[in-house]
Formats: sequence, C-alpha cells, structure tokens
Amino acid sequence: MARTFDPFRELFGDAPSTVGMPMDLVRTGDEFVVSIDLPGVDPASIDIDAEERTLTIRATRNTQAPDGQQWLVRERPTGTFARQLTLGSGLALDQVAADYADGVLALHIPVAEAAKPRKISVSHTAQPRSIEGEVAPEIEDQIPQAS
Repeated sequence: MARTFDPFRELFGDAPSTVGMPMDLVRTGDEFVVSIDLPGVDPASIDIDAEERTLTIRATRNTQAPDGQQWLVRERPTGTFARQLTLGSGLALDQVAADYADGVLALHIPVAEAAKPRKISVSHTAQPRSIEGEVAPEIEDQIPQAS
C-alpha cells in the first residue's frame, strides 16, 4: 500500500496548541502550508531562520500602556514568542515562502522534486529464449515415451 509523504505526521499528529503561537498545518498538492496566528505583531519583528532541518520562527508583540492609564485586566500575552519546527527530509527548504496578512503568518514549504511520487515505466524485451538441458540417465527410463 502506498503511503502519502508527510514529514510532519510524527511531530504534529495530536500536538496541543502552543500559547502565543498557535498554528495549523495543511498539505495542498505538493506543498505544506503552516498558518501561525500572530495578531498584533509588528511584521518587522518577525524573524524566520532555517538551519539544517529546523525552521525557527520568532515574533514580538509589544505592550502599549498609554500614559496615565492603569491596567485593570491584562490577558493578551506580550513579549517575544518563538516556535521551532523540525522538518523531515524531502522538503525544499531553499524555496520556503512567507507572508503575513491580517495577523496570520503563512509559510509555504514545497516538497522537494526528489520526494515527489513518480511513475516508473517497465520495459519488456521480447527476445526468444531457449532452455537447454540434459536428462539425467537414472531419470531417462522413467519418462514416458510418446507413441
């Protein structure tokens, strides 16, 4: 049975969401799309590094306390957030694309050409073959003779 290539399966099967950087992961055709919620983050603070098979995402959400105001309730997390994704082989890390819109960072990670499924053709040579051999003398008298 053929198995669909999924380098994230063991890592994110039933992983709990991470506070500060919840993410979704989907596969669409020959690419994986990671969507990470980063509302209120300055796009200039987003930093993405790829090293070996690890993708590191960092972003900063600053606290903005206006002068003369006092916090009564403060539930939204602030500071620097980081998340690392350990990727399996078979992904084209040199072709990762990222865009940030409406508070969501989207990473597009294509499957490498070498990891894509492909058909393998089977060639058939129709050359006649002859089988040669000798009958052992002790078996020869056991073979029925044609009449």
